[in-house]
Amino acid sequence: MYTQQVPQDQTSGETALWTGQGRQGGAGNQGLNNHTFTASSTMTMPQNIFTNPAIQPSSVINLSNSTDVVIGPMTQYQGPVSIYYMDASMQTAAGINSGSSSSSSTSSDTGIGGKRSRGSSRSRRLTRNTLLLSVLVLLVLITAIVIVYVELSRTRGELPHKSIYFGNTYEDGTFPNLGNGHLVIERVQWGASDRSRQLTIPLQRPIPYVLITHIGVQSIPCVNLYKCSIKMRTIQDSAIAEKNLPDIQSNFYVSDEGNIYVGRGWDWANTYANQTLAITFMGDYGRYQPTAKQLEGVQFLLAHAVANHKLDLDYKLVAQNQTKSSKSPGINVYREISKWPHFYGCSMEQAPKCGSELGMTAASWNGGQ
Repeated sequence: MYTQQVPQDQTSGETALWTGQGRQGGAGNQGLNNHTFTASSTMTMPQNIFTNPAIQPSSVINLSNSTDVVIGPMTQYQGPVSIYYMDASMQTAAGINSGSSSSSSTSSDTGIGGKRSRGSSRSRRLTRNTLLLSVLVLLVLITAIVIVYVELSRTRGELPHKSIYFGNTYEDGTFPNLGNGHLVIERVQWGASDRSRQLTIPLQRPIPYVLITHIGVQSIPCVNLYKCSIKMRTIQDSAIAEKNLPDIQSNFYVSDEGNIYVGRGWDWANTYANQTLAITFMGDYGRYQPTAKQLEGVQFLLAHAVANHKLDLDYKLVAQNQTKSSKSPGINVYREISKWPHFYGCSMEQAPKCGSELGMTAASWNGGQ
């Protein structure tokens, strides 16, 4: 800050002229500066220019190495004169030019704010679209799950009520079907050996007895067509090579998956008893439990036999352990078939011997064919 004090002896009504060169002059040097000012004692400066924002300086002058200064139009003052210098920081503190700065700042902020506003709006739209897409995908997924669940539930509920189709209800080149997916696997399809000998005892119809057996000897139940076909061929090879039988023992075999494998079929007597239809569970059912599909497959086969007049309408169902000393068909199978309507409790307690009404003896249940 620069301050110029006016000498006290020049305040008594005299005019003090200050030139642009900083020297006091008269008429001879007035040409150096046409602008003069007269200081009057009646005009006073505010005590603090920074407390009055109404005072706006027209310009800022930097001074150095000067002693006499004339600023602006020559206005004469009488009395002490104080000149204040203001730098940029002082202007900022006093609020000078704050309007232009604020305007510039506001304009700048408005531009940035506009960009931010547009960015925020775009971000909100993206978020809303993503949320809507997620909700749509979730609804589609829930709908698909509900449809699948309803279809599966309806399928499970319809299984017991489906019609039983007998005969060749299948396309050429496929397996016969007893209904509910129970396939009939013919000898050629499971790979029966051509070394079997010709059977000689025909099976008389309608057949009066059904004999239930199992493979036993810790045999593991088979669970698919490939493994069951191998098991069938193994049983046949064992019957021919080791037991000197002409062919595989039973008329039909039922796998764990509920499919029916043809052994000697409908036309020839089995190796157990000539007047029976022998059905064998493929496994050891003293150790394993028969499956629901397996039990259903046997029942479908019996229903097919009755419908096609292969079995007597009042046939008798017996387990092998009722006809001879044997563990066949296993306690787990025996427990199930003893509940079936055609089960016949012969040879038990006071009941007559199995087949006695037909003239069959104990030897009749030990057939060797």
